[in-house]
Amino acid sequence: MDSWATVPETFRAAAAPLPSPWEEMFGPLRSGRVDDLVVVGQIGQSLDGRVATASGDSHYINGPDGLAHLHRLRALVDAVVVGVGTALADDPQLTVRRVNGPQPARVVIDPAGRLPGRARLLAKDGVRRLVVAATAERSPLPSDVEVVMLPRHENQIPPATIVAALAERGLRRLLIEGGADTVSRFLAAGCLDRLHVTVAPMILGSGRAGLSLPPILKASAAPRMPVRAHTLGDEVLFDCDLSAQRVPIGRASKSR
Repeated sequence: MDSWATVPETFRAAAAPLPSPWEEMFGPLRSGRVDDLVVVGQIGQSLDGRVATASGDSHYINGPDGLAHLHRLRALVDAVVVGVGTALADDPQLTVRRVNGPQPARVVIDPAGRLPGRARLLAKDGVRRLVVAATAERSPLPSDVEVVMLPRHENQIPPATIVAALAERGLRRLLIEGGADTVSRFLAAGCLDRLHVTVAPMILGSGRAGLSLPPILKASAAPRMPVRAHTLGDEVLFDCDLSAQRVPIGRASKSR
């Protein structure tokens, strides 16, 4: 869709609606309803809610349209965030390649210092790279990588603590891209404003679930939220509004 070309600049200017069809899809990410921050999670999954096969293969559950949507999200946020498990398993670049747009900062959550300095998301390309850590014991990292030291709680760094630390560094809009455990932890902690779930027309039958949350006893106790559905070629995007359950976190410092 040619109308995308002007979207990243117009999105950040916040002075005019985005061209069709992007306003309905991405307009809600311009500003948060709870505080100054916008945190969006994303999941690409099969019809039966799987993000990988039983062997761990996930390339690619989503087709070209679903992947283009992911890259559009990257182009609109200040930073894209992944857990170290995803960084080790997939060695992602976390760059904008399938659409036009600016490159976001790249952030990996690595409490135990497992990320190697050769990881592709740490490539020196003029973009900020940050490692959120809880220990100084790790492999050497490139000298210009920002290490954000934060305290652990029950062997994990709390999502709200991560969001607050990134906001202090001028990163206001965050995309929690994966993996499934990381997105689930941010959702369970009430740290997501939106959740984008892109469903591909396939059934895997078994494998890793897209979300894993604390159990509930009755279906009637499950949280419900406003949802909009968008067609992406032969895939369907569910845009879930989680602002009613988002915890207040704070405001971002002036972007660098």
